[in-house]
Amino acid sequence: MIKQLQRGDKKLIRSWAMYDWANSVYSLVITSAVFPIYYDSVTPMEVHAFGRVYMRSALYSYSLSFAFLVIAFISPMLSSIADYKRNKLFFMQWFCYIGAISCAALYFYDGSNIYFGIIPFSLAAIGFCGSLVFYNAFLPEIAVEKEQDRVSALGFSLGYIGSVLLLIVNLLMIMKPTLFGLEEGALPAQISFLTVGIWWALFAQITFSALRNFQKGYNTHLIKREKTYNSIWGGYNELKKVWHQLQELKRLRYFLFSFFFYSMALQTVMYIATLFGTDELHLETTQLILTVLIIQLVAIAGAYLFSGLSKRYGNIHALRIAIIIWVGICLLSFVAFKYLATDESTKSNFFYLVAFCVGMVMGGTQSLSRSTYSKLLPETEDHASFFSFYDVSEKLAIVIGTITYGLIYEITGSMLNSLLAFSVFFLIGLFGLFRVKKEMKTHS
Repeated sequence: MIKQLQRGDKKLIRSWAMYDWANSVYSLVITSAVFPIYYDSVTPMEVHAFGRVYMRSALYSYSLSFAFLVIAFISPMLSSIADYKRNKLFFMQWFCYIGAISCAALYFYDGSNIYFGIIPFSLAAIGFCGSLVFYNAFLPEIAVEKEQDRVSALGFSLGYIGSVLLLIVNLLMIMKPTLFGLEEGALPAQISFLTVGIWWALFAQITFSALRNFQKGYNTHLIKREKTYNSIWGGYNELKKVWHQLQELKRLRYFLFSFFFYSMALQTVMYIATLFGTDELHLETTQLILTVLIIQLVAIAGAYLFSGLSKRYGNIHALRIAIIIWVGICLLSFVAFKYLATDESTKSNFFYLVAFCVGMVMGGTQSLSRSTYSKLLPETEDHASFFSFYDVSEKLAIVIGTITYGLIYEITGSMLNSLLAFSVFFLIGLFGLFRVKKEMKTHS
């Protein structure tokens, strides 16, 4: 007989965190390392698609904007259904498989048909982000409040470790294809996209099995709500209810304001960093891959560093430190790459330094954002609705951020100018965090 998993159970928490291990290979291989470099190498500089001509990097950015806009629109509806029927896991699985299959489908992109690249790439982003809506909503259900920082950091750390392991295998396949019985060319990279889909779907089964077992016992203690609205459109009503509740929940409102603005910059930086290295700095493939590895490995330590800072000084103060560092990264990078780094060696060395700093704050900012929001939530059973609001805010922020990047690039012809816009977004987010801290002191 299978033991029923309960809230706080170590096996449940480890299994939940394994979904980060499963899906983070998408973030690393597809959005950060292999696919952006592959896309840049096989795609013409100017691409005709959807009725107009795009710069390839701008089209890449706009495809992400579209994916996140879709998720922002449909996640409230799905969260409503999940809240009413108590089946968050079903939707989490559904999006997981969409993402995994789409990653595998990138195998067929060779540069000759842009739609074979952009459409699966967009669908993979939809699958990844859609599954996280429901994955994040499980956090306050599986862990007590005092453990949520640690559990959130555990998930991100496992994600960084797992994704680096698969990336190393992929890189060996690409750089030493004969070890795998392959010839040099595009095929090793294309096979790496297949491995991402398989890895994601396979390891997700650990999480799905544990959450399925957890829900069987957990749901028996929940009180079924009366169906007072159409479940398809109820999610938008839920968002309106959350919005109205925020008028009374000032700390949560100020935090979401801050989160919205710093996410515009943070998420866009993460998604376009590799293209910035190829198109703006003209770095070699090995230099870019080394940069991605630096970010991932340092991010593991960064997640735990900021978890420790939050334990000692509080979540908001730790986040403020992280955002200040982000502002410094953007401004110093703009000055250095525009005026100081004049030769290739200096550019690459400074890019490694920037990668180290980004890695140190990236994991901590993401992990603390998720757990801080969870802690600020009011007592409620409708976690999916509140996390839907959180995810809609993040996705709309990414839409604005990626569109801003694409427009600045197309208008000015330089990606460097977007760093100035990102620093402004971070500063506005920092202002919001100071308001949260002030409000917390008022209520203490």
